[in-house]
Amino acid sequence: MQDIIQTITVYAIPVLLAITLHEAAHGYVARMFGDQTAFVAGRITLNPLKHIDPIGTIVVPAAILLLSSLGGGGFLFGWAKPVPVNIGALRKPKQHMVWVAAAGPGSNLAMAILWVVLLKVLLMVGVDEPFFVEMSRAGVFVNIGLMALNLLPVPPLDGGRILTGLLPHRLAYSFARIEPYGLFIVLGLMATNTLGFFLRPFYKLGLAIVGLFV
Repeated sequence: MQDIIQTITVYAIPVLLAITLHEAAHGYVARMFGDQTAFVAGRITLNPLKHIDPIGTIVVPAAILLLSSLGGGGFLFGWAKPVPVNIGALRKPKQHMVWVAAAGPGSNLAMAILWVVLLKVLLMVGVDEPFFVEMSRAGVFVNIGLMALNLLPVPPLDGGRILTGLLPHRLAYSFARIEPYGLFIVLGLMATNTLGFFLRPFYKLGLAIVGLFV
């Protein structure tokens, strides 16, 4: 039980920051391109209470960590309340939605870099307290993991929205029609233990970029 509590304590802040800042980034970039929806709703904020989804932000990540502590393993993931985006309010809806979607994974990559820099600074100044070292490491891997998952080119994930924005209009329209089935596709990949295969290129890319700062 003590190991389980320690694991959840180490991961709590990194998971909370990774998920909530991911959503805030979507709203911030949407506002840059003309959509005020998230701003009016008070979602462009670092206050996690504005973004927390009780199930996706707390229960699911905690359950995965619990199973991992018991030897069950699992890919750590979660979600927050989606930030509202009015695509029609963007100045160039198709092009700008690519940047709005990319802002989420981009924020996770930026946070992973900040965590690894923090870890490097802690070790340089001689701070070897296990809790802070492990939290920094958790911050790196949680953010790289969420970045990789969200870059999966399956709508409604960010990668799917990015690909939709990059495809020609006719192909984009056809591709976007699979969005209602996107969650089932991801669950199917998880159930068949093939999700990791598709995420591996994005995960390795993230680690390679973070590695430049080690």
